[in-house]
Amino acid sequence: MKTITGWGISLLFFTLGVAIPAEAASVPTVDSWREPSQSAQLLQKQEERRAQSEQPIVFAHGDISWLPQLAAEAGWPKKTWKKLGQIILRESGGCPNRIGSSIVDENCNITGYTRATNKSDSGLLQINGINWDMSRNKNAIACVQFGFCKQKDLLDPVNNLKVGRELFRLAGWDPWDPCAWGPEYAHRCK
Repeated sequence: MKTITGWGISLLFFTLGVAIPAEAASVPTVDSWREPSQSAQLLQKQEERRAQSEQPIVFAHGDISWLPQLAAEAGWPKKTWKKLGQIILRESGGCPNRIGSSIVDENCNITGYTRATNKSDSGLLQINGINWDMSRNKNAIACVQFGFCKQKDLLDPVNNLKVGRELFRLAGWDPWDPCAWGPEYAHRCK
């Protein structure tokens, strides 16, 4: 039926002496009935999304401008993004390749290590090995629920944010709050 209607419209324009492309002669869609400004806005938003997805994210220490895109992809609710950004900056400086005790430069390159012993902490949210290493915890959430059983899996920013999202779902912000970890960490509370 669409083809017959399209041909009919094309024939009408042909007889009027107006040529239109074949794809424009099809039956109007719901989107074509919107106000021109709404259609233009929709096209602009689609173009912006396409441009964002085509440009690779460049990570830099202290820069979390990529947060809305990756947080949304990992399933974090928008209302959590501000606090999530604060935690990411505190934990990793926004460097997805950062592991516990590592020192990074402004381009997130690891340049050395401190004497700290927390080398299982991984990625943006510094997900601890207890959450991904089955030899440390048979219920390691990253491994059991997502199949992320090695530290390198948590160095992928979206993987890290997905595991963080699940930890948040289960325990709120407590995994990143030393005040919730017990008396031995009280000195780290603010």
